[in-house]
Amino acid sequence: MNNTTSRRHFLSTLGAASMGFSAGISLLQAEAWGAPQPKPGSKIIAFSKAFQKSSPTQTADIVAEVGWDGIDCPVRPKGQIEPERVEEELPRMVEALAKVGREVTMISTDILKVDPQAEKVLRTVSKLGIKRYRMDYWKYDTSRLIPEQIAEVRAANRDLAALNKELGICGGYQNHSGAQYVGAPIWDIYETIKDCDPQYLGTCFDIAHATIEGGLSWPIEARLMRPFFTAVFVKDYVWKKGIKKTKGKTKSASKPVEEWRPEWCPLGEGMVNPEFFQTLMASGYDGPIEQHHEYEVGTGEAMIKAMQKDLAVLKQWLGSAHKERYGI
Repeated sequence: MNNTTSRRHFLSTLGAASMGFSAGISLLQAEAWGAPQPKPGSKIIAFSKAFQKSSPTQTADIVAEVGWDGIDCPVRPKGQIEPERVEEELPRMVEALAKVGREVTMISTDILKVDPQAEKVLRTVSKLGIKRYRMDYWKYDTSRLIPEQIAEVRAANRDLAALNKELGICGGYQNHSGAQYVGAPIWDIYETIKDCDPQYLGTCFDIAHATIEGGLSWPIEARLMRPFFTAVFVKDYVWKKGIKKTKGKTKSASKPVEEWRPEWCPLGEGMVNPEFFQTLMASGYDGPIEQHHEYEVGTGEAMIKAMQKDLAVLKQWLGSAHKERYGI
């Protein structure tokens, strides 16, 4: 064999090996997250906080016009439904959504521990056939040791998981970004729920907050938490430099301090990596995918168009796993 033939054979073999290696990495990545076969069927829903002043009928009309499958309804103080009125008002919301072929897929609450009000809300949710809810968030007390606070959260989560099991529902803790949030590093959420059955207590994984905190490490955090995904939250952000906010009054002569901070923006215009959704779908995830709108979306028709634009981007990100369902 001459040198030219040998070189050609080497390069073709190397190319085939590279393709095999890439395919192998993709498969391993999917297997690391869960079952490697896609399961189309995840419902795309909206967090209705952006239009929570709307009546049940108005809410249903907005959901139908934008094209979502349902909503995550805020049932918390100053939310769309006050917890004290959940028994009267949540059934009306469920009925209104059902009339347009949509659903209340989950609710967002201020629940962190088992108490009489939490039981009232969750028993109502269970009776209505709603299977998921989002928990409130914890903040660290910087004057106390971190491990002892994690232990306290773990104990509270075990009690909630026991109640959830009794009611046949699942609670989810959302990761936020920020210096004092329990859940910002992601690893601490795992420490507080790792002994719980994911059927009854898991995480509402927010890829934008995970990217803000994790930068390039979000794939590791996502793999760690994947077995506990009860919902996936979607929004986007960009880093912008602005004047640092200070508490209290400052001297007029003091020079303003600039800092970089995340700012919410329409989907596809920021830092969130669409590859997250490709791997999510390949992992077999079929829970709800929830669209959030933390940036200014306007009102009326302007709001509808902004939300529809984000929904179109999200469908593109989800790719072939949703092609049959949504006609992408």
